Amino acid sequence: MQELSIQGFSGPTVCRIAGVTYRQLDYWARTNLVTPSLVAAKGSGTKRSYSYGDLIEVKVIKSMLDAGLSLTRARQAVECLRTDLGANLASVSLVLTGTTSVLAHSNGEVVDLLRGGQGVFNIMPLASVVAELDSTIATVAAEDRQSA
Repeated sequence: MQELSIQGFSGPTVCRIAGVTYRQLDYWARTNLVTPSLVAAKGSGTKRSYSYGDLIEVKVIKSMLDAGLSLTRARQAVECLRTDLGANLASVSLVLTGTTSVLAHSNGEVVDLLRGGQGVFNIMPLASVVAELDSTIATVAAEDRQSA
């Protein structure tokens, strides 16, 4: 796999791996939804070459479409991730709430990608709450032992 990802993936290979048709992939490339980052098409007869990151983007978009999102909403979500959040698709967790909302967990915050990256929730890691509680318990216990 390492060798393939260094050389890139051809369009037909991307289609087989991601489960999209060549027509979809070609349309996405022509409309700049997912463009091949290694070798772009330069007229008839040239072969596009997609990177591993491009392959991830194709698969993420395909997953959104399979979940019922329209191509327009999937495009909006991906563009928001790229431009507004500057996020790598491989590092973000997405939550699809029906077909009207796509939430992304990035940098400790949950944002709605279909509303231009508006923050929805702040994520509070409970591990820090537990650590703080344990520390306070130890401090109180030590104080109680000293005063007894």
